Amino acid sequence: MIRPFATELALFLAPFAAYAMFLWMTKEPVLDRASWPPKALASLTIASLVLMIGSFVVLAHFYGAPPGSTYEPAHMENGKFVP
Repeated sequence: MIRPFATELALFLAPFAAYAMFLWMTKEPVLDRASWPPKALASLTIASLVLMIGSFVVLAHFYGAPPGSTYEPAHMENGKFVP
């Protein structure tokens, strides 16, 4: 369960990290409040949410069992675990 959470967290933080790297490469003070105006923060938040929603759609659409398939839970057969 930690991997999907970590993936979504990384996708959310990626635009902010990219902007911080941009500030660092342009020799701007990264931790200065003036370097993070509200318009930039709003844009980064929107980009982060778009990335997260896009990843949710991709995961829901391309992963998992095909539609109409029968779910068979993990079980033991002859003393061996069968996923």
